[in-house]
Amino acid sequence: MKALVLTAYKQLEIQDVPVPEPGAGEILVRVKACGICGSDVHGFDGSTGRRRPPIIMGHEASGVVAKIGDGVTQFRPGDRVTFDSTIYCGRCEFCRQGRINLCDNRRVLGVSCAEYRQDGAFAEYVVVPEHIAYRLPDNVSFEQAALIEPLSVALHAVDRGDLRLGETALIIGGGMIGSLIVQLLKVAGASYIVVLEPDRFRQELARRAGATAVFSPNESWQEELSKVTEGKRVTLVFDAVGIDETVRTAVETVEKGGRVVLVGNLAPQTTLPLQAVVTRELTLLGSCASQGDYPRCLDLLAREIVTVDSLISAVAPLEEGPYWFDQLYHRRQPLLKVILQP
Repeated sequence: MKALVLTAYKQLEIQDVPVPEPGAGEILVRVKACGICGSDVHGFDGSTGRRRPPIIMGHEASGVVAKIGDGVTQFRPGDRVTFDSTIYCGRCEFCRQGRINLCDNRRVLGVSCAEYRQDGAFAEYVVVPEHIAYRLPDNVSFEQAALIEPLSVALHAVDRGDLRLGETALIIGGGMIGSLIVQLLKVAGASYIVVLEPDRFRQELARRAGATAVFSPNESWQEELSKVTEGKRVTLVFDAVGIDETVRTAVETVEKGGRVVLVGNLAPQTTLPLQAVVTRELTLLGSCASQGDYPRCLDLLAREIVTVDSLISAVAPLEEGPYWFDQLYHRRQPLLKVILQP
């Protein structure tokens, strides 16, 4: 089969590799669509340390079941499916609690780090365990289903934030996750949803998603915030970036006693304004991946409560993968989600 292989940092090649064989409890999926995640772009140059060559990346995918392994009962060849990016064991203490994203034996598709190597879905075929796969509703396309993974990340973050009806929320970062959080907060009943985003292309996406107001961090936006929210204070902040500046902004902006959900983690370490967190009694909440949220996400898409079509910037064949990674990495044009079709 053909696969897009990260052969060295900043070097991608289309290679012929063996078709994987499904083992017991596994299914072989003929990949129809796979999105390029921001983590793939950041892993492309080795900065995250979680994409060690050689590796087939890709974890935002959908396709058709081509073959099933021994013991598989939920799927048959021809079924349209998507699958979680997290491969969890189902046996450890965290899995038994339903906190599968914290699984002690967790693996992530398309990731290669010191602990494991797990080839992903930038290929014609990929093998995944049956228990992480989900059947697609008839009215959800393969391309739309490739965005279930980022939607599940956004949904888990909103769950972590525990929005109360009528609250005012600030989202720092208007990219894929930020725009999806906007839609979910609107559905959940936030009164005011404000987005902080410097890029004009992403600012417009946030507005389309339903943001009450969108500001650039380069402007004096604090002066306008109270006017936009009619004096209501920000009690919930989502940081979908994760660098020193955004963590500091989140802590400084949220009201006393408020909550800050940390979703993005572009920087492995940041400086925390500790005294402000303590004296203002803030709650900091980490949000990692998702927690079995795919069925809810599929339902939201099928009922068109959440829409993702406007977030798809380009759909291209797998062979064009090196070109689109270059475009995304160097930001040569305004793009959000690029989907590759093996």
